[in-house]
Formats: sequence, structure tokens, C-alpha cells
Amino acid sequence: MPAIADAHVLIIATNRFEESELFDPRETLLARGAKVTLASIDTDPILATVHDEPGRTITPDITLGQVNPDDYDALLIPGGVGNPDTLRTETKAIEIVRAFDAAGKPVAAICHGPWMLAEAGVVSGRTVSPWPSIRTDLKNAGATIVDQEVAVDGHLITSRKPDDIPAFTKALIAAIEGR
Repeated sequence: MPAIADAHVLIIATNRFEESELFDPRETLLARGAKVTLASIDTDPILATVHDEPGRTITPDITLGQVNPDDYDALLIPGGVGNPDTLRTETKAIEIVRAFDAAGKPVAAICHGPWMLAEAGVVSGRTVSPWPSIRTDLKNAGATIVDQEVAVDGHLITSRKPDDIPAFTKALIAAIEGR
């Protein structure tokens, strides 16, 4: 794996993603020289939330259908309640998560984002640190739950909430650089 400056990171998101959980890691990755691509259901602007209030918008670069996981070095899934709840009903989004996991590429999911990991069937036997309200879902999917700012289990990186973003992003960068 090349250094972070040569890495290509995919973010998958749709409306009602938690604003800081997409924008903050994205800005850090871009500042470090990574190429970052945002994929969504379509290329219409998507709306963030700041907790439950409307936030900023961002326009996706491509659609989920245009994603070739082989073209990327890592996957980032922001939380927010609505984002993963919608994405987990999208077959292509689930296929993307499974492809990154099968390839052993870093998969980073924060807050409610780990719902996508459960839906894709990639958490059984893995340790994750999700938002409190989805812990039972992840436990029922076979995950071991911890309550810490970041959990790294192989190439799987999870965090609980916006306060964890610095540790979450640091762990993602370390996983990219160490691959």
C-alpha cells in the first residue's frame, strides 16, 4: 500500500449523514494528500445533519453503481441515523462493504455507520465500538462490543461518536499506511 498521499479513499453516504463524521475525516485525508471520492445513491447534493438538525450539503462525485472497489485503498462510512439506515437497503452499498472486507482493505465506520457492517455480514467474531443504540444489532450480528473511542480489529475500524473523530481518523490513516 502506498503512503497516505498516494491513497484513494472511498466514502459512501446519502442524506442525513452526521456532518462532522464525513467532513472532518475527509478534510484530514485531503490535507494529507489522499484522493477522496464520495459515492451516493445518485449525484444530487446530499444533506448532513448536526445531531438531528439540518447541516451542510455536499455533492457526490459518483453513484454507488459507478464504484469499482478495486480502484480504492480504503472505505469510510460516516454515521448519522438516516445515512446507514438508508444505505443498508441499497444492494450496491452492501456489495461495496463486502468487497472491501474480502480484500482486507481498511473499512472505517463511525457512530451508526457500523449498521452497514452488520447488514453486510462482516462483523461476526469482530470487535466493534458503535453508537450505543445499535450495540444490540451488532451483538446480534455476532460482534463483540466495546465502549472506547476507537476499536481496530484487523482492517475494521469503528468509533462511537463525533468526539471520537480524531482517534478514528488517526486509526484509518495508520491502517492505510500500514497496509
